[in-house]
Amino acid sequence: ATALAGKSIGFLGAGAMASAMIQGLLRAGVSTESLCASDPFAGSRERLQQLGVHATESNADVAAKSDIIVVAVKPNVVETALRSAWSHLKREQLVVSIAAGVKIETIEAACPFPMRVVRTMPNVACLVGEAAVGMARNERATPDYARAAEALFAGGVCVEVAEKDLDAVTAVSGSGPAYVFLFVEALADAGVRAGLSRQVAVKLAAQTVKGAAAMQISTGTHPAVLKDQVCSPGGTTIAGVEALERNGFRFAAMSAVAAAAQRSAEMGTAAAAQK
Repeated sequence: ATALAGKSIGFLGAGAMASAMIQGLLRAGVSTESLCASDPFAGSRERLQQLGVHATESNADVAAKSDIIVVAVKPNVVETALRSAWSHLKREQLVVSIAAGVKIETIEAACPFPMRVVRTMPNVACLVGEAAVGMARNERATPDYARAAEALFAGGVCVEVAEKDLDAVTAVSGSGPAYVFLFVEALADAGVRAGLSRQVAVKLAAQTVKGAAAMQISTGTHPAVLKDQVCSPGGTTIAGVEALERNGFRFAAMSAVAAAAQRSAEMGTAAAAQK
């Protein structure tokens, strides 16, 4: 990505999300020499080393090598991770956080001096270049730095929002893939119940979700209008939609988002209380 040209990128934390981001960057053509990561767990480091990416136990080592520092640790250890890298942090670096619920002010307070901070909420689809990412930045992070942060996710959609809206972003798109996987599994289970093989049912269910999403994205048409277009009078689809409504499908989805947003806010409050 042009916005990342000539920049070195270091990850504090090499768990599932960091690994997905790194693999997405490699697929986008970023060199292994431009990437590094730290993690206390040998297994996480070994997975990256197998990709040719330098991995270490030392957060300070990563900070020393990086123009962009991606904070990819659990929310409750964000401050600890940043403080352990203090000796090698520099004012000109960009700090990009993917820690759910951790506010910009919390990240700023964990830095030894004022730094450029971008708080993001990506999802695991960055592994296939289809991430949905919400992003907010502090005043020091100018639009150029925001573009660099966006480029870290190597494809998909990135939207800049007010920081107060990131809990909602977390609930909709950050956690959303799990809801969709659950729906695909249920759809496939129903296909098996109706007589399809597991392999065929999963293939059809996943492609159905992919195709429906692609239709909405490409046309920009409201989902309700697209749904109505599929529902013929007295037909099979409206009978299925009625069964979904009778069983609270819409309310279940809305409740899942509400619960995830509340949890995101709680995690942010807990992280802030550790300052």
